[in-house]
Amino acid sequence: MNDQLTKTDIKLIEEEIEYRKLEVRKEALEAVKEARAQGDLSDNFEYYAARRDKNINEGRIRYLERMVRSAVIISEESLIDEVGLSNTVEIYFEEDDITETYKLMTTVRGSSLNGRISVESPLGKAILGHKINDRILINVNDTYGYYIVIKKIENTVDDGTDKIRSH
Repeated sequence: MNDQLTKTDIKLIEEEIEYRKLEVRKEALEAVKEARAQGDLSDNFEYYAARRDKNINEGRIRYLERMVRSAVIISEESLIDEVGLSNTVEIYFEEDDITETYKLMTTVRGSSLNGRISVESPLGKAILGHKINDRILINVNDTYGYYIVIKKIENTVDDGTDKIRSH
């Protein structure tokens, strides 16, 4: 696996593991117990649904624990004038004549719908390390690409408010 994670990512993952072990697991076990008490299990949809939910939670816990164990810790530090991890970047898309703002995150917290792009995404990889007014070609495939210009870089502190996305 060997995901590249920051210390903040690890902290958020550990918080989710604790929540799932102490809260979700307790609720899931109670739901299984209640469904089992209804009698005949052969036609008991609630029982199978409760067991499924319990198993999904346990799988998520194992996944997150494995992610933490195999993680490669990376730094969020970058030069003040270049795009780095956790920076908020204003990008001008020449072809569309629009400007959009994104925050550069690790893969586990990337969410393009919420304005957070992964450093592993094509756009994230392309802008990493660049400076204000750099014009960059983003290659979508062998025959198409588009140009962007970095308009603003804000060195933001990662306070952990951008939660880990659930799988």
